[in-house]
Amino acid sequence: MKPAPTERTSADWMEVVIRKVSSLRFGSVQITVHDGKVTQVESVEKTRFVPPKDPAASDR
Repeated sequence: MKPAPTERTSADWMEVVIRKVSSLRFGSVQITVHDGKVTQVESVEKTRFVPPKDPAASDR
């Protein structure tokens, strides 16, 4: 039996969200909804650079 269009669409966008979230280390996933339906999924990945600790700073 073929799933109803709304069920298939729901499963599609949820799979996209799961895939995007699981591939991110740092970032965000944004879901856009129009008229109660998900129309877009965006992800932004951030690359963080942590400055090295200054050994002299810990003496202060």
